[in-house]
Amino acid sequence: MKNLLETNIYDAKGKVMVCGTCLPNMEPDAYNRIAKKYDCVLSLCLEKEHINMAITKICGMLSCNKITELAFVSVNKSPHCTQLHYIKNEIKIVMNNDNLPVITNIIVENNNEYVMTDEVLAMSKNLVELSNILNG
Repeated sequence: MKNLLETNIYDAKGKVMVCGTCLPNMEPDAYNRIAKKYDCVLSLCLEKEHINMAITKICGMLSCNKITELAFVSVNKSPHCTQLHYIKNEIKIVMNNDNLPVITNIIVENNNEYVMTDEVLAMSKNLVELSNILNG
């Protein structure tokens, strides 16, 4: 597994997985199972790096048109890893391109994989709306 921000944009190709750096340690079985599905596995720790650096790097990688699929994978309940899943929407805004590869967001908890929808991710950023739903 290579560090996303230390990887040349031309090296990412095929099916690419970007995961939280802590995933292999916290969920080793799930990490190994999921990583086998990807051609290129990159790590990112948003506790150490700013999300904008990651967005810029990933947009550069996507602009090379070598990535056929992109997945963001993290553990659950980490405020830093949660940001990882917001990158998909930011990529869409920055690149303004309808020809992007399939981009998925996967959360791992107790060795189980959960695919997050765009709606769930948008809701997670809207605390007022969440509060209204939960509190009536």
